This record gives sequence, C-alpha cells and structure tokens, in this order.
Amino acid sequence: MRITHLRILSAIALASITMAKAQGTFQNLNFEEANIVPIAGSPYYPYAITVANALPGWTVDYGSAQQTQILYNDPSLGDTAVTLYANGYPGSPVPVIDGNFSVLLQGGLLNGVTTAASISQTGLIPSGTQSLLFDVGSPTFPPSPPQVSIGNQELSLFPVGSVGNYTIFGGNISEWAGQTEQLTFSSSFQNFLIDDISFSTQAVPEPSPLALTGVGGLLFALYRRLAPKRK
Repeated sequence: MRITHLRILSAIALASITMAKAQGTFQNLNFEEANIVPIAGSPYYPYAITVANALPGWTVDYGSAQQTQILYNDPSLGDTAVTLYANGYPGSPVPVIDGNFSVLLQGGLLNGVTTAASISQTGLIPSGTQSLLFDVGSPTFPPSPPQVSIGNQELSLFPVGSVGNYTIFGGNISEWAGQTEQLTFSSSFQNFLIDDISFSTQAVPEPSPLALTGVGGLLFALYRRLAPKRK
C-alpha cells in the first residue's frame, strides 16, 4: 500500500511539472501571485490595490482605457469593473473558485456608457497546445463563459465539465501553438468569476448532446489531474 501511494504521488508531481513547463511565457494563470498591498490615501482604502500587485503579468482595461488599480473583495453594483476576489482578506464574503484568489469580470456602465471589462496578457502559447481550459463561475443558467480571444479572433467555447459552483470551459487554440499571442478575457454585460487558466495538449471537440457527458468527464478528469494544485 505504501509503495502504491508513493507511485501516485510521483505521478501527480510529474504531471504538475509537465503542466508548469507547458505554460510558456504566460504567468500567473491561476492568479495566485497576487500581493495585497492597499494603496495608502486612496478613497477606497484598504480595498484599492495596483494592477501590478493584484494581477502580476496581466493588464486590465475598461473598454480601451487601461487601468492602473482595481479593488479586491468589493465588487461593483453595476459599473464596469475587474475585481480580485481574495480569500481570507477583509471585505464581503467571496466565492473564490480555487486557492486564495479568483478574478471577477463585470461588464457594466462607465460614465453612463456600456463598457466591457477585460484582462489581457501576451505570451508564448506552448508548442503542441490543442486547447485552452479555464474555470468559470457564472450566475446564468445554463452557465456561459466570458468572451475569450487570441489576438483579435474570438474563440468558440464549450463546457467540458462542472463541479460545485463553477464550470470548466474549453476552446480549440491549436492554430496558435508555438506563437506569441495576446490572450484576452472580457465581459460586456454579465458577471464572470474566472480562475485556473491552462493550456492543454488534449483537443476539445464540439460536443453533441449525447457525447457531452462522456467527453466532459474525460477532459474534466484530465484537467484536474494536470492543473497546478494550490493550498
């Protein structure tokens, strides 16, 4: 029994290393690199933090306007916002998807105009990549994903599994494998909590109604095995 447990732990460790190497030059895809340092003197103190501290590696845009600071644990009541959900920090109770941090995208109003909230990062998509996978907590039913694009091309996304209060979505990005591209997650009208973004060498086929359960279960099991585990 002891030998079996050691083999299982070794396999999990190897899978985690493989996934870490597969992330290329992208960083902080699970948002766990956040550093909560409140901006002194801000009217939103202690909930205002710089984007550089909240989301290392990412840029935040409201429409075409790049932001330098966001709030944590203080979601908007209708205005456009990107909010860091931080487990164990002051503020309203927050349903973090995994680990200590998730990101809420809220499309809404900015100066009275409907404006999208988005986060972006440019990096190398690993060679051999077939699909993009990420977790979404959505208030809609059936759950829907935010808009996701590689460069200027929006991806077609499909649910591949679900657990608890979130759904795993995937999209085919094989044509960009080995290329340096901008990855953008955006919300124009709804609220989406996102987490655990990863690149996979497994394809995500467009599911038929009958095949969805089987394909989703397979990809879900693979994803949870390879995704970095966080304490």
